[in-house]
Amino acid sequence: MSCDFQALAVAGVRALSPYQPGKPIEELARELGLDPAGIVKLASNENPLGPSPKALEAARSALADLCRYPDGNGFALKARLAERLNVTPAQLTLGNGSNDVLEVIARCFADSSSEVVFSQYAFAVYPIVTQAIGAKGISVPAKDWGHDLDAMAAAVTERTRLIFIANPNNPTGTVLGREAIEVFLQAVPERVLVVLDEAYCEFLEDGSQDDSLGWLSRYPNLIITRTFSKAWGLAALRVGYSISSAEIADVLNRVRQPFNVDSIALAAATAVLDDQDYLERSQQVNSAGLRQLSDGFRSLGLNFIPSAGNFIAVEVGANAAAIYQSLLRQGVIVRPVAGYGMPEHLRVSVGLATENDRLLAAMAEALREQGDVRSD
Repeated sequence: MSCDFQALAVAGVRALSPYQPGKPIEELARELGLDPAGIVKLASNENPLGPSPKALEAARSALADLCRYPDGNGFALKARLAERLNVTPAQLTLGNGSNDVLEVIARCFADSSSEVVFSQYAFAVYPIVTQAIGAKGISVPAKDWGHDLDAMAAAVTERTRLIFIANPNNPTGTVLGREAIEVFLQAVPERVLVVLDEAYCEFLEDGSQDDSLGWLSRYPNLIITRTFSKAWGLAALRVGYSISSAEIADVLNRVRQPFNVDSIALAAATAVLDDQDYLERSQQVNSAGLRQLSDGFRSLGLNFIPSAGNFIAVEVGANAAAIYQSLLRQGVIVRPVAGYGMPEHLRVSVGLATENDRLLAAMAEALREQGDVRSD
């Protein structure tokens, strides 16, 4: 009789379902016999510009040392980040994507006796890492699809150890104002760590993307996480980081896996920080794309959640699953978000202008197939 290995897993892990990423282009091509070159992927909030030339050049140069372990401390990347962000290298913790850092934070500061607070409709990794370590997740009902900070503050108990806040939020794209966050930080006890997930902060158009860094000296329980996967265009290399007090970073680095960011990723991330033109083009393409998609959805009679990220959650109704499948047949990949409790929405990443046009045309066809024609 074979052993039931699932029964041997810890309770929190047994109850988990694997995270479902956006469907890869190659997978859709195999499933439907489509030409990969003709498929448009707007599912994973990736940078449509492709990688920075400076990042590519640095990555190629790093290939010569593939036989060597990477710099486990990430000295060069930390030094460049510290210079750019006006912090010290001791305040930085590197991760294999910011997801890695989020998990390390949870493992360091929460356990089966703890509660972890996050918002309804927030990033799926928060409840996943909470459940995996056996902590109790407290999902606070959203307000206008975004974080209700007053309710989240009220949810803090003696058992609360962590609060996750995504700003801008994924998958809804909602954003919190500077004043609201600071009032919240003032209300949270110092023994409760607040994790401000800023994976999409470079897309903020009001110039506030680095305002949060000024809070670190006033709120020692604050941890800010960021990534190179979105605006910086390095999703395949998996590079993320956190900024915190040096004391918190020291704790995180005790649990962080050695060599968790490889040499190619370290080189590319360090180089791309010097490509300000690339970042500005990414921001410009995203801003134009958000307007293009918003206008297109309005013309189709579709409601959507105004977004501060590089994606839009669009409401397509009870037939969202069928519309998603229609888009796939037309060679357009978007992201279903029923798993986030949003069964009537699809999340659409911002692409190049031609890709956005392709999505809007495919969406119009999908709506017609469902007999749902709302536009004039």
